[in-house]
Amino acid sequence: MNSELDILILAAGLGTRMRSGKAKVLHHLDGRPLIAHVCETAAKLDPASIFIVIGHQAEEVTDAVNAEFSDPRIKFVRQEKMLGTGDAVASARKALVGRDSRLLVLSGDVPLIAEKTLEGLLETPAAAAILTVTLPDPTGYGRVIRSRSGSFERIVEQKDASPEELAANEINSGIYCFDTRKLFAALEKIGNDNAQGEYYLTDVPGILKHEGETVALYLHDDPLEIEGVNDRRQLAEMERRLRERTIERLMLDSGVTFIDPTSVYISSRAVIGRDSVIYQNVSIEGRTTIGENSTIRPGTRIAASTIGNGVEIRDNCLIVDSVVGDGCVVGPMAHLRGNAEMGENARVGNFVELKKTRLGRGSKANHLTYLGDATIGEKTNIGAGTITCNYDGKNKNPTTIGDNVKIGSDTMLVAPVKVGDGAATGAGSVVTKDIPAGELVVGVPAKSKKTAQACE
Repeated sequence: MNSELDILILAAGLGTRMRSGKAKVLHHLDGRPLIAHVCETAAKLDPASIFIVIGHQAEEVTDAVNAEFSDPRIKFVRQEKMLGTGDAVASARKALVGRDSRLLVLSGDVPLIAEKTLEGLLETPAAAAILTVTLPDPTGYGRVIRSRSGSFERIVEQKDASPEELAANEINSGIYCFDTRKLFAALEKIGNDNAQGEYYLTDVPGILKHEGETVALYLHDDPLEIEGVNDRRQLAEMERRLRERTIERLMLDSGVTFIDPTSVYISSRAVIGRDSVIYQNVSIEGRTTIGENSTIRPGTRIAASTIGNGVEIRDNCLIVDSVVGDGCVVGPMAHLRGNAEMGENARVGNFVELKKTRLGRGSKANHLTYLGDATIGEKTNIGAGTITCNYDGKNKNPTTIGDNVKIGSDTMLVAPVKVGDGAATGAGSVVTKDIPAGELVVGVPAKSKKTAQACE
């Protein structure tokens, strides 16, 4: 842990341009709230503490962060009135005043800032270091004004800038690194004599410079990293550019084929192995891993799942929170959810649903079947129309099916029930009692007829 580094994330704003009933930092990018992206990057820097300034919808923002992280370093401070960024930082005075540390100030709506960039900023020796970029069109951003020698002169907000200042194209990212003690001393000296009537954090570097302190500018070359989200158009554009970067990285670095890259949605956290092929209209979300030589066909959505090597996911499947082993075939139009798991070389076909079920190695359920809360052994065949009746009106109950079992079409397995190794059920059976190993049952309710082997 870096005991000399604290991080403060500003997340109290209204975000009125989003035209939304929820706080801006709660809007999703890449499947996660904006604030979650910033917190994740902050944690990678291994600080002593991470403070998040909350205000508008404070409880909702707190809940969203806590849902993503269980990090004791993350704490919340409240900005009682929306009086500007200077006031937001001052809200953390009680928690930070007297700390002999550097304070990295981040914005909760700037989600793509990279760890490496922040490390460069942190290595810049100064009482205040400011991350800047140059933009062809800097409209809307505070301008960084340099002296003739190229050193920091001041920051001026667009609404307060003169025509000459507006001509500058180097902008303030809103990301800073301060000497914590000197920051809070300077905050006591800022005023609100400006167009907004707010206390600007941007005034602090000027105060420090006036007092003889060093103020450094860290000019970065990637504007996308410091881009904030102010409206839904920017959010959609950021989503598009992030997706394009992710697909390009997977094609060039990982050897993945995309049949139509423009039609695919893919999380930046997804990992895909060499020589896998992703068809059009596929959605791969969250921390999904796909192995090598796998094929994901059109219309499929995979979220927070693990797909093995040499797997074929056929058209229009939905796989969520599940594991598919090497060599499996899924679909078309299959549904895996609730921690479903398929063993090596297992198969599920059209209109088959697995919910909280393990289908063993080499087992098959090829047609029109629901398997919920079930454990199924190896090399077992589940006939078309089979249902594990797992819900009794109050509780979900388990079904256990052994190895080398043959379940006839339209069998109803009324849980809790167990089917032994090598057993079989006749078509249309309703199984209400355990079936011993090697036994054949038929009928409604199902009754024993002979051994399954004798029936073959």
